[in-house]
Amino acid sequence: MNNSDPIYLDYHATTPCDPAVIEVVVPLLGIEFGNASSRQHVYGLRAAGEVNKAREEIAGFIHADPEEIVFTSGSTESINLAIKGVAELYIAKGKHIITAKTEHTAVLDCCKRLEEKGFEITCLQTDDRGAITEQQLQAAIRNDTILIALMWANNETGVIHPIEKFADIANRHNVVFFSDATQALGKIEIDAKNSGAGLLSFSAHKIYGPKGVGALYIRRKNPRVRLLPQIDGGGQEKGLRSGTLNVPGIAGFGKAVNVYKGNLSTERKNISELRDQLESALLKLPEVYINGDKVSRLPTVTNLCFRFTDGKLLMNEINKKLAVSSGSACSSANPEPSHVLLAMGLGLQSAAASIRFSLGRFTTRKDILSAIEIVKSAVEKVRTEQYPSFKSLCEQAVNEVEWHHPSVPAKLSLK
Repeated sequence: MNNSDPIYLDYHATTPCDPAVIEVVVPLLGIEFGNASSRQHVYGLRAAGEVNKAREEIAGFIHADPEEIVFTSGSTESINLAIKGVAELYIAKGKHIITAKTEHTAVLDCCKRLEEKGFEITCLQTDDRGAITEQQLQAAIRNDTILIALMWANNETGVIHPIEKFADIANRHNVVFFSDATQALGKIEIDAKNSGAGLLSFSAHKIYGPKGVGALYIRRKNPRVRLLPQIDGGGQEKGLRSGTLNVPGIAGFGKAVNVYKGNLSTERKNISELRDQLESALLKLPEVYINGDKVSRLPTVTNLCFRFTDGKLLMNEINKKLAVSSGSACSSANPEPSHVLLAMGLGLQSAAASIRFSLGRFTTRKDILSAIEIVKSAVEKVRTEQYPSFKSLCEQAVNEVEWHHPSVPAKLSLK
Protein backbone atom coordinates (compact mmCIF):
# COMPACT_ATOMS: atom_id res chain seq x y z
CA MET A 1 0.00 0.00 0.00
CA ASN A 2 1.28 3.46 -0.95
CA ASN A 3 1.36 6.33 1.52
CA SER A 4 -1.17 8.19 -0.63
CA ASP A 5 -3.63 5.28 -0.61
CA PRO A 6 -6.72 5.32 1.63
CA ILE A 7 -6.41 3.66 5.03
CA TYR A 8 -7.41 0.02 4.55
CA LEU A 9 -10.25 -1.20 6.79
CA ASP A 10 -11.74 -3.86 4.50
CA TYR A 11 -9.91 -6.96 5.75
CA HIS A 12 -13.04 -9.10 5.53
CA ALA A 13 -13.04 -8.52 1.77
CA THR A 14 -9.40 -9.57 1.41
CA THR A 15 -6.07 -9.28 3.19
CA PRO A 16 -2.62 -8.32 1.91
CA CYS A 17 -0.18 -11.19 1.72
CA ASP A 18 2.04 -11.42 4.76
CA PRO A 19 5.71 -10.81 3.84
CA ALA A 20 6.56 -14.32 5.08
CA VAL A 21 4.00 -15.72 2.63
CA ILE A 22 5.45 -13.77 -0.28
CA GLU A 23 8.90 -15.20 0.48
CA VAL A 24 7.50 -18.71 0.09
CA VAL A 25 5.40 -18.02 -3.00
CA VAL A 26 7.87 -16.13 -5.22
CA PRO A 27 10.41 -18.96 -5.74
CA LEU A 28 7.57 -21.34 -6.63
CA LEU A 29 6.54 -18.97 -9.41
CA GLY A 30 10.06 -19.03 -10.85
CA ILE A 31 12.86 -21.49 -10.29
CA GLU A 32 10.74 -24.05 -8.41
CA PHE A 33 8.03 -24.30 -11.06
CA GLY A 34 7.31 -28.03 -10.96
CA ASN A 35 3.92 -29.70 -11.38
CA ALA A 36 2.99 -31.59 -8.21
CA SER A 37 1.53 -34.42 -10.32
CA SER A 38 4.80 -34.98 -12.23
CA ARG A 39 6.50 -37.20 -9.69
CA GLN A 40 8.87 -38.92 -12.12
CA HIS A 41 11.48 -36.19 -11.62
CA VAL A 42 12.84 -33.87 -8.98
CA TYR A 43 10.87 -30.79 -10.10
CA GLY A 44 7.55 -32.53 -9.56
CA LEU A 45 8.70 -34.22 -6.35
CA ARG A 46 9.72 -30.90 -4.82
CA ALA A 47 6.38 -29.37 -5.81
CA ALA A 48 4.53 -32.33 -4.30
CA GLY A 49 6.57 -31.86 -1.14
CA GLU A 50 5.39 -28.25 -0.86
CA VAL A 51 1.77 -29.36 -1.25
CA ASN A 52 2.13 -32.07 1.38
CA LYS A 53 3.75 -29.64 3.80
CA ALA A 54 0.94 -27.12 3.37
CA ARG A 55 -1.69 -29.82 3.76
CA GLU A 56 -0.14 -30.83 7.08
CA GLU A 57 0.12 -27.22 8.29
CA ILE A 58 -3.51 -26.43 7.49
CA ALA A 59 -4.77 -29.71 8.94
CA GLY A 60 -2.80 -29.14 12.13
CA PHE A 61 -4.14 -25.60 12.49
CA ILE A 62 -7.78 -26.76 12.43
CA HIS A 63 -7.16 -30.05 14.29
CA ALA A 64 -7.86 -32.31 11.33
CA ASP A 65 -6.02 -35.09 9.50
CA PRO A 66 -4.06 -34.09 6.37
CA GLU A 67 -6.12 -36.60 4.35
CA GLU A 68 -9.24 -34.57 5.21
CA ILE A 69 -8.00 -31.46 3.37
CA VAL A 70 -8.90 -31.01 -0.31
CA PHE A 71 -7.40 -28.00 -2.08
CA THR A 72 -9.61 -25.82 -4.29
CA SER A 73 -9.46 -22.41 -5.96
CA GLY A 74 -11.13 -20.73 -2.97
CA SER A 75 -14.16 -20.81 -0.71
CA THR A 76 -16.67 -20.36 -3.53
CA GLU A 77 -15.48 -23.55 -5.20
CA SER A 78 -15.30 -25.33 -1.83
CA ILE A 79 -18.88 -24.31 -1.11
CA ASN A 80 -20.05 -25.55 -4.52
CA LEU A 81 -18.22 -28.84 -4.06
CA ALA A 82 -19.69 -29.32 -0.59
CA ILE A 83 -23.31 -28.43 -1.29
CA LYS A 84 -23.70 -29.83 -4.79
CA GLY A 85 -21.48 -32.82 -4.05
CA VAL A 86 -23.65 -33.85 -1.10
CA ALA A 87 -26.91 -33.10 -2.92
CA GLU A 88 -26.02 -35.30 -5.87
CA LEU A 89 -24.74 -38.18 -3.76
CA TYR A 90 -27.58 -38.28 -1.22
CA ILE A 91 -30.44 -37.57 -3.62
CA ALA A 92 -31.87 -41.05 -3.08
CA LYS A 93 -32.41 -40.21 0.58
CA GLY A 94 -34.06 -36.86 -0.03
CA LYS A 95 -33.92 -33.45 -1.65
CA HIS A 96 -34.37 -31.14 1.34
CA ILE A 97 -31.62 -28.69 2.37
CA ILE A 98 -31.61 -26.24 5.28
CA THR A 99 -29.68 -22.96 5.27
CA ALA A 100 -30.25 -19.38 6.48
CA LYS A 101 -31.16 -16.06 4.90
CA THR A 102 -27.93 -14.48 6.14
CA GLU A 103 -25.57 -16.96 4.46
CA HIS A 104 -22.96 -15.85 1.94
CA THR A 105 -24.30 -15.53 -1.59
CA ALA A 106 -22.13 -18.46 -2.68
CA VAL A 107 -24.21 -20.71 -0.42
CA LEU A 108 -27.54 -19.12 -1.32
CA ASP A 109 -26.83 -19.22 -5.05
CA CYS A 110 -25.83 -22.89 -4.85
CA CYS A 111 -29.11 -23.60 -3.13
CA LYS A 112 -31.04 -21.64 -5.77
CA ARG A 113 -29.38 -23.69 -8.50
CA LEU A 114 -30.37 -26.92 -6.76
CA GLU A 115 -33.89 -25.59 -6.26
CA GLU A 116 -34.14 -25.24 -10.04
CA LYS A 117 -33.33 -28.95 -10.22
CA GLY A 118 -36.13 -29.96 -7.88
CA PHE A 119 -34.51 -29.67 -4.46
CA GLU A 120 -36.44 -27.99 -1.66
CA ILE A 121 -34.63 -25.30 0.33
CA THR A 122 -35.61 -24.08 3.79
CA CYS A 123 -34.03 -20.69 4.58
CA LEU A 124 -34.13 -20.04 8.32
CA GLN A 125 -35.01 -16.52 9.48
CA THR A 126 -32.54 -15.04 11.96
CA ASP A 127 -33.42 -12.72 14.82
CA ASP A 128 -32.42 -9.05 14.77
CA ARG A 129 -28.90 -9.97 15.91
CA GLY A 130 -28.42 -12.38 13.03
CA ALA A 131 -28.69 -15.43 15.30
CA ILE A 132 -30.45 -18.77 14.77
CA THR A 133 -31.69 -20.92 17.63
CA GLU A 134 -31.24 -24.65 18.11
CA GLN A 135 -35.02 -24.92 18.32
CA GLN A 136 -35.40 -23.35 14.87
CA LEU A 137 -32.96 -25.79 13.34
CA GLN A 138 -34.49 -28.77 15.10
CA ALA A 139 -37.98 -27.84 13.90
CA ALA A 140 -36.84 -27.47 10.28
CA ILE A 141 -35.36 -30.97 9.95
CA ARG A 142 -37.47 -33.52 8.06
CA ASN A 143 -37.11 -37.17 7.13
CA ASP A 144 -35.86 -36.14 3.68
CA THR A 145 -33.33 -33.55 4.91
CA ILE A 146 -29.88 -34.40 3.57
CA LEU A 147 -27.82 -31.27 4.28
CA ILE A 148 -27.63 -28.33 6.68
CA ALA A 149 -25.47 -25.39 5.58
CA LEU A 150 -24.87 -22.73 8.23
CA MET A 151 -21.82 -20.47 8.34
CA TRP A 152 -19.43 -20.35 11.30
CA ALA A 153 -19.15 -16.55 11.35
CA ASN A 154 -20.93 -13.97 9.23
CA ASN A 155 -18.73 -12.05 6.80
CA GLU A 156 -20.69 -8.79 7.16
CA THR A 157 -21.57 -8.57 10.85
CA GLY A 158 -19.10 -11.03 12.36
CA VAL A 159 -21.89 -12.85 14.23
CA ILE A 160 -20.67 -16.27 15.41
CA HIS A 161 -23.03 -19.26 15.29
CA PRO A 162 -22.85 -22.15 17.81
CA ILE A 163 -21.53 -24.59 15.22
CA GLU A 164 -20.86 -27.42 17.66
CA LYS A 165 -24.50 -27.40 18.80
CA PHE A 166 -25.83 -27.17 15.24
CA ALA A 167 -23.56 -30.00 14.08
CA ASP A 168 -24.69 -32.17 16.99
CA ILE A 169 -28.32 -31.72 16.00
CA ALA A 170 -27.51 -32.62 12.39
CA ASN A 171 -25.51 -35.69 13.36
CA ARG A 172 -28.27 -36.97 15.65
CA HIS A 173 -30.59 -36.88 12.62
CA ASN A 174 -27.99 -38.40 10.25
CA VAL A 175 -27.88 -35.19 8.23
CA VAL A 176 -24.62 -33.88 6.73
CA PHE A 177 -23.56 -30.61 8.32
CA PHE A 178 -21.56 -28.08 6.30
CA SER A 179 -20.24 -24.75 7.58
CA ASP A 180 -18.69 -21.93 5.60
CA ALA A 181 -15.78 -21.15 7.92
CA THR A 182 -14.10 -18.66 5.61
CA GLN A 183 -14.26 -15.68 7.96
CA ALA A 184 -13.73 -17.72 11.13
CA LEU A 185 -10.33 -19.13 10.13
CA GLY A 186 -7.53 -17.22 11.80
CA LYS A 187 -9.90 -15.06 13.84
CA ILE A 188 -11.18 -17.62 16.33
CA GLU A 189 -10.14 -21.14 17.29
CA ILE A 190 -11.38 -23.88 14.95
CA ASP A 191 -11.31 -27.51 16.04
CA ALA A 192 -12.68 -29.43 13.08
CA LYS A 193 -12.73 -32.80 14.83
CA ASN A 194 -14.55 -31.64 17.95
CA SER A 195 -16.86 -29.29 16.07
CA GLY A 196 -18.81 -32.22 14.69
CA ALA A 197 -19.00 -30.55 11.27
CA GLY A 198 -18.76 -32.84 8.29
CA LEU A 199 -17.57 -30.17 5.85
CA LEU A 200 -15.80 -26.81 6.30
CA SER A 201 -14.75 -24.33 3.61
CA PHE A 202 -11.77 -21.95 3.74
CA SER A 203 -10.01 -19.37 1.59
CA ALA A 204 -6.35 -18.32 1.82
CA HIS A 205 -6.78 -14.67 0.90
CA LYS A 206 -8.81 -13.99 4.05
CA ILE A 207 -5.82 -14.90 6.25
CA TYR A 208 -2.93 -13.06 4.52
CA GLY A 209 -2.39 -15.77 1.93
CA PRO A 210 -2.63 -15.65 -1.89
CA LYS A 211 -5.87 -15.28 -3.83
CA GLY A 212 -7.11 -18.17 -5.95
CA VAL A 213 -6.58 -20.96 -3.43
CA GLY A 214 -8.79 -22.48 -0.75
CA ALA A 215 -9.64 -25.76 0.90
CA LEU A 216 -12.50 -28.01 1.88
CA TYR A 217 -12.33 -30.10 5.05
CA ILE A 218 -14.10 -33.43 4.53
CA ARG A 219 -14.55 -35.52 7.70
CA ARG A 220 -13.29 -39.10 7.34
CA LYS A 221 -14.98 -40.67 10.37
CA ASN A 222 -17.51 -40.19 13.18
CA PRO A 223 -19.37 -39.63 10.86
CA ARG A 224 -17.64 -40.11 7.54
CA VAL A 225 -18.79 -37.71 4.83
CA ARG A 226 -18.82 -38.53 1.13
CA LEU A 227 -19.66 -36.36 -1.86
CA LEU A 228 -19.55 -36.44 -5.65
CA PRO A 229 -16.81 -34.47 -7.48
CA GLN A 230 -17.87 -31.38 -9.40
CA ILE A 231 -14.75 -31.04 -11.57
CA ASP A 232 -13.57 -34.07 -13.55
CA GLY A 233 -10.23 -34.43 -15.25
CA GLY A 234 -6.87 -35.63 -14.03
CA GLY A 235 -8.04 -37.15 -10.77
CA GLN A 236 -6.06 -34.86 -8.48
CA GLU A 237 -7.02 -34.55 -4.79
CA LYS A 238 -8.16 -38.18 -4.68
CA GLY A 239 -10.49 -37.51 -7.60
CA LEU A 240 -12.54 -34.98 -5.63
CA ARG A 241 -11.10 -31.93 -7.38
CA SER A 242 -9.32 -32.53 -10.66
CA GLY A 243 -6.95 -29.95 -12.10
CA THR A 244 -3.29 -28.99 -11.86
CA LEU A 245 -2.59 -27.95 -8.30
CA ASN A 246 -1.78 -24.30 -7.63
CA VAL A 247 1.51 -25.08 -5.89
CA PRO A 248 2.56 -21.47 -5.16
CA GLY A 249 -0.90 -20.66 -3.80
CA ILE A 250 -1.13 -23.83 -1.72
CA ALA A 251 2.33 -23.31 -0.24
CA GLY A 252 1.40 -19.70 0.52
CA PHE A 253 -1.79 -20.89 2.20
CA GLY A 254 0.23 -23.22 4.39
CA LYS A 255 2.66 -20.47 5.33
CA ALA A 256 -0.18 -18.05 6.09
CA VAL A 257 -1.56 -20.56 8.58
CA ASN A 258 1.90 -21.19 10.00
CA VAL A 259 2.37 -17.48 10.79
CA TYR A 260 -0.59 -17.65 13.17
CA LYS A 261 0.94 -20.37 15.35
CA GLY A 262 1.47 -18.97 18.82
CA ASN A 263 0.18 -15.54 17.78
CA LEU A 264 -3.56 -16.05 17.34
CA SER A 265 -4.68 -14.92 20.81
CA THR A 266 -2.33 -11.92 20.88
CA GLU A 267 -3.33 -10.74 17.42
CA ARG A 268 -7.00 -11.22 18.21
CA LYS A 269 -6.68 -9.14 21.40
CA ASN A 270 -4.84 -6.30 19.66
CA ILE A 271 -7.31 -6.09 16.78
CA SER A 272 -10.29 -6.31 19.12
CA GLU A 273 -9.01 -3.35 21.14
CA LEU A 274 -8.63 -1.25 18.00
CA ARG A 275 -12.09 -2.28 16.79
CA ASP A 276 -13.61 -1.29 20.13
CA GLN A 277 -11.86 2.09 20.03
CA LEU A 278 -13.23 2.81 16.55
CA GLU A 279 -16.69 1.56 17.40
CA SER A 280 -17.09 3.43 20.69
CA ALA A 281 -16.03 6.71 19.09
CA LEU A 282 -18.44 6.40 16.15
CA LEU A 283 -21.34 5.33 18.36
CA LYS A 284 -21.16 8.74 20.01
CA LEU A 285 -22.43 10.29 16.77
CA PRO A 286 -26.21 10.86 16.59
CA GLU A 287 -28.23 7.95 15.25
CA VAL A 288 -25.45 5.39 14.88
CA TYR A 289 -26.15 1.75 15.82
CA ILE A 290 -24.40 -1.61 15.73
CA ASN A 291 -25.76 -4.17 13.29
CA GLY A 292 -25.67 -7.65 14.78
CA ASP A 293 -24.70 -9.24 18.06
CA LYS A 294 -22.53 -7.03 20.27
CA VAL A 295 -21.01 -10.00 22.13
CA SER A 296 -20.93 -13.17 20.05
CA ARG A 297 -19.00 -11.83 17.06
CA LEU A 298 -15.56 -11.81 15.49
CA PRO A 299 -13.00 -9.41 16.99
CA THR A 300 -12.11 -7.98 13.59
CA VAL A 301 -15.28 -6.22 12.49
CA THR A 302 -17.96 -3.71 13.36
CA ASN A 303 -20.94 -3.10 11.11
CA LEU A 304 -22.56 0.26 11.83
CA CYS A 305 -25.78 1.86 10.66
CA PHE A 306 -25.66 5.64 10.20
CA ARG A 307 -29.40 6.31 10.26
CA PHE A 308 -30.91 9.22 8.36
CA THR A 309 -27.83 9.44 6.15
CA ASP A 310 -27.69 8.85 2.40
CA GLY A 311 -25.69 5.64 2.26
CA LYS A 312 -24.30 6.07 -1.25
CA LEU A 313 -23.14 9.64 -0.61
CA LEU A 314 -21.61 8.63 2.71
CA MET A 315 -19.71 5.72 1.18
CA ASN A 316 -18.40 7.90 -1.65
CA GLU A 317 -17.20 10.51 0.83
CA ILE A 318 -15.54 8.03 3.20
CA ASN A 319 -13.81 5.99 0.51
CA LYS A 320 -11.80 9.02 -0.59
CA LYS A 321 -9.61 8.46 2.46
CA LEU A 322 -10.76 5.19 3.98
CA ALA A 323 -11.27 1.83 2.23
CA VAL A 324 -14.40 0.22 3.69
CA SER A 325 -17.42 -1.60 2.28
CA SER A 326 -21.17 -1.68 2.60
CA GLY A 327 -21.36 -5.48 2.62
CA SER A 328 -19.81 -8.56 1.08
CA ALA A 329 -17.11 -7.98 -1.54
CA CYS A 330 -18.61 -10.82 -3.56
CA SER A 331 -21.87 -8.86 -3.84
CA SER A 332 -20.40 -5.47 -4.70
CA ALA A 333 -21.84 -5.60 -8.22
CA ASN A 334 -25.31 -5.65 -6.70
CA PRO A 335 -26.52 -2.09 -5.97
CA GLU A 336 -29.20 -3.35 -3.56
CA PRO A 337 -28.71 -3.06 0.23
CA SER A 338 -27.14 -6.03 2.02
CA HIS A 339 -29.39 -9.11 2.07
CA VAL A 340 -27.88 -9.96 5.46
CA LEU A 341 -28.99 -6.68 7.07
CA LEU A 342 -32.43 -6.84 5.47
CA ALA A 343 -32.88 -10.37 6.82
CA MET A 344 -32.04 -9.04 10.28
CA GLY A 345 -34.90 -6.56 10.09
CA LEU A 346 -33.27 -3.32 8.98
CA GLY A 347 -35.33 -1.08 6.73
CA LEU A 348 -34.08 -0.47 3.19
CA GLN A 349 -32.69 2.97 3.96
CA SER A 350 -31.03 1.89 7.21
CA ALA A 351 -29.43 -1.11 5.47
CA ALA A 352 -28.17 1.14 2.67
CA ALA A 353 -26.71 3.53 5.26
CA SER A 354 -24.66 0.79 6.93
CA ILE A 355 -20.91 0.34 6.64
CA ARG A 356 -18.64 -2.57 7.50
CA PHE A 357 -15.31 -1.67 9.08
CA SER A 358 -13.02 -4.71 9.20
CA LEU A 359 -9.57 -4.55 10.77
CA GLY A 360 -6.53 -6.76 10.44
CA ARG A 361 -2.91 -7.55 11.21
CA PHE A 362 -1.50 -4.36 9.76
CA THR A 363 -4.07 -1.94 11.21
CA THR A 364 -2.43 0.58 13.56
CA ARG A 365 -3.75 2.84 16.31
CA LYS A 366 -2.84 5.78 14.09
CA ASP A 367 -5.07 4.31 11.37
CA ILE A 368 -7.98 4.09 13.80
CA LEU A 369 -7.56 7.63 15.10
CA SER A 370 -7.51 8.91 11.52
CA ALA A 371 -10.48 6.74 10.56
CA ILE A 372 -12.56 8.15 13.41
CA GLU A 373 -12.01 11.71 12.21
CA ILE A 374 -12.60 10.78 8.56
CA VAL A 375 -15.94 9.13 9.31
CA LYS A 376 -17.09 11.87 11.66
CA SER A 377 -16.31 14.52 9.06
CA ALA A 378 -17.98 12.54 6.27
CA VAL A 379 -21.16 11.93 8.26
CA GLU A 380 -21.45 15.59 9.21
CA LYS A 381 -20.82 16.73 5.64
CA VAL A 382 -23.33 14.36 4.06
CA ARG A 383 -26.02 15.06 6.61
CA THR A 384 -25.54 18.82 6.38
CA GLU A 385 -25.45 19.00 2.59
CA GLN A 386 -28.18 16.45 1.92
CA TYR A 387 -30.43 17.39 4.80
CA PRO A 388 -30.06 21.02 5.96
CA SER A 389 -32.10 20.25 9.04
CA PHE A 390 -30.97 16.88 10.39
CA LYS A 391 -33.21 17.06 13.43
CA SER A 392 -36.21 17.88 11.26
CA LEU A 393 -35.43 14.91 9.01
CA CYS A 394 -35.23 12.57 12.00
CA GLU A 395 -38.56 13.77 13.32
CA GLN A 396 -40.22 13.28 9.93
CA ALA A 397 -38.67 9.85 9.27
CA VAL A 398 -38.88 8.39 12.75
CA ASN A 399 -41.79 6.06 11.99
CA GLU A 400 -40.94 5.30 8.36
CA VAL A 401 -40.44 1.57 7.78
CA GLU A 402 -37.48 2.13 5.45
CA TRP A 403 -35.49 3.74 8.28
CA HIS A 404 -36.28 1.02 10.81
CA HIS A 405 -33.46 -0.37 12.94
CA PRO A 406 -33.97 -3.19 15.47
CA SER A 407 -32.08 -1.23 18.16
CA VAL A 408 -34.54 1.65 18.01
CA PRO A 409 -38.10 1.58 19.39
CA ALA A 410 -40.92 2.66 17.11
CA LYS A 411 -41.06 6.08 18.72
CA LEU A 412 -37.62 7.58 18.95
CA SER A 413 -36.14 10.00 21.43
CA LEU A 414 -33.36 11.80 19.61
CA LYS A 415 -29.93 11.59 21.14
